[in-house]
Amino acid sequence: MPTRQIPDKLFFRIGEVCKIVDIEPFVLRFWETEFPNLAPEKSKSGHRVYKRKDIEMVLRIKELLYERGYTIAGARKQLARTRAPKERQKMLLRIREELQDILTLLSRKT
Repeated sequence: MPTRQIPDKLFFRIGEVCKIVDIEPFVLRFWETEFPNLAPEKSKSGHRVYKRKDIEMVLRIKELLYERGYTIAGARKQLARTRAPKERQKMLLRIREELQDILTLLSRKT
């Protein structure tokens, strides 16, 4: 898959995302219903507002569906599988920090 250049912006509208990823807006809206990981925020006016991580997710979904030939369900499972270790790592890091805080508190009391 050729690397797509994502502009250095904080927020993107649906049309901008569709141009970057080269898909139609109805496809993107459909993917939002099928992939729980893809949930852009809404602006005050109700428009979808995408962040860089959302665009990266859309590019990954497109790769899985169009280039690797996964079904929607298969792509959903693949995304869940690759996402879990990152979340687990973050959680373990947070637990470690909390344990170190507890250890510090205990060492101060003695």
